[in-house]
Amino acid sequence: MKLVRKDLEKDNAGQVTLIPEEPEDMWHTYNLLQVGDSLRASTIRKVQTESATGSVGSNRIRTTLTLCVEAIDFDSQACQLRVKGTNIQENEYVKMGAYHTIELEPNRQFTLAKKQWDSVVLERIEQACDPAWSADVAAVVMQEGLAHVCLVTPSMTLTRAKVEVNIPRKRKGNCSQHDRALERFYEQVVQAIQRHINFEVVKCVLVASPGFVREQFCDYMFQQAVKTDNKLLLENRSKFLQVHSSSGHKYSLKEALCDPAVTSRLSDTKAAGEVKALDDFYKMLQHEPDRAFYGLKHVEKANEAMAIDTLLISDELFRHQDVATRARYVKLVDSVRENMGTVRIFSSLHVSGEQLGQLTGVAAILRFPVAELSDQEDESSSEED
Repeated sequence: MKLVRKDLEKDNAGQVTLIPEEPEDMWHTYNLLQVGDSLRASTIRKVQTESATGSVGSNRIRTTLTLCVEAIDFDSQACQLRVKGTNIQENEYVKMGAYHTIELEPNRQFTLAKKQWDSVVLERIEQACDPAWSADVAAVVMQEGLAHVCLVTPSMTLTRAKVEVNIPRKRKGNCSQHDRALERFYEQVVQAIQRHINFEVVKCVLVASPGFVREQFCDYMFQQAVKTDNKLLLENRSKFLQVHSSSGHKYSLKEALCDPAVTSRLSDTKAAGEVKALDDFYKMLQHEPDRAFYGLKHVEKANEAMAIDTLLISDELFRHQDVATRARYVKLVDSVRENMGTVRIFSSLHVSGEQLGQLTGVAAILRFPVAELSDQEDESSSEED
């Protein structure tokens, strides 16, 4: 997704112009749109024309319309998005108040205006427009003296850093210059990894090289991490995966990504993180039920006690037609973040999102047990009996 323009007022009213570039962007747009919004986009309209002789003909004309959104239809298989509404701006082909359905197209810009842009919607725009957010996979393609640090998104590979160090050849009886240069090279690659890879987003880091370069580099990196107590690298050690490539040039990354061991590890990596979070919730519900809540009222009570460590919430809830209900979910998300909790917004198109939907769409793992709420439930149930 490409952000062309963003005009927001102090009260968070305003408009945003975007260009969807790939099918996934249609899903993001579907989550941005709400009934009552104003959408301006290019569309095709069948227009009847009358000639001087009185004969009537019809032509399909491309024009730009501004609709007040009344219905949104998303086809998840074809990734097509249709928006129905009434025309709210003068147009030579379409009367004011006339109904029309716009089918949003890839690589054609549209402008979306809202009376209130909330934090969840703005965050989704930020994530959709920032390739680093969709880059689940990072890769370090290297050979002696040359390395590329890349981010791999579903549609492109971004080179974030190129490291080049001249490595002298080994000499008979004297390898110190070669070893020192190699160590300097490894150190620069480690710095590039820490600077350019966001381990909160990236689920797997491929280290690809010919020969034994990758093994030597990984040994050096984790030895240094232990010496300097580098928690970032040590905590994410399991994310590093060593694979073969023919060189340290960027084009060799294709060989690494085709490796069967890699494809099985990388399948749907973003969703894998969601599955783990949901798994952690189920385990907590089984072993410490006072630290696992689901249902909006229960989760809100836990949030009032500042007890939420991880909030699991389905993006389906933010598409609620009732403005007040939607605002309630947004307020919950903002409040958890203010209290230093983690928020995971699940995609309802994924299996983990469907499972969360069966648990009302909102659940929380708590920092500490909140027994008061459980006691209240017991008292209310005994009163009913």
